[in-house]
Amino acid sequence: MEGKLVIISAPSGAGKTTIVKHLLNSVLNLEFSVSATTRQLRGTETNGEDYFFLTVPEFKKRVENNEFVEWQEVYTDILYGTLKSELERIWAKGNHIIFDVDANGGVNLKKKFGTNAIALFIMPPSVSELENRLVKRRTDSPEKIRIRVEKAREEIKLANEFDTVIINNQLDKAKEEAQKIVSSFLGR
Repeated sequence: MEGKLVIISAPSGAGKTTIVKHLLNSVLNLEFSVSATTRQLRGTETNGEDYFFLTVPEFKKRVENNEFVEWQEVYTDILYGTLKSELERIWAKGNHIIFDVDANGGVNLKKKFGTNAIALFIMPPSVSELENRLVKRRTDSPEKIRIRVEKAREEIKLANEFDTVIINNQLDKAKEEAQKIVSSFLGR
């Protein structure tokens, strides 16, 4: 039995992970779809919980074997994707799936699943505010931040391909708005 899909996308630093965690804690029968990636583990991340960390050859082998619902190369040799096995695992439990994916991944998933999915784009109040948040996070070098800000400018251009855009200038309001929209979509 296939459940529904909730797709949350945003530029890095816009608050998407915080909003996803809020939705997971809000009794909506949602379960997080763990993406696969070739990027390095950060901080306290755990393989199989935050991401499935794969080498580039492992990832490409899974692409050849048609094991992904969607995948893409976000930066050179930094690949992200959604494994079919993750969706099957979550649906087998009778849960709905929530995704925390970049804008291109979000658009691809929405196109693939249509009305069975709702796609929310979390918009930062401004690109300069986004840059401030990335700097305050202290997880990336100035060069990485510059690259993320450039990517954010590109991702923001895709916002109108989402069902709803939530501007996150006040986190509590953004979390509340996301919860209302998702609850309504799931028929709760």
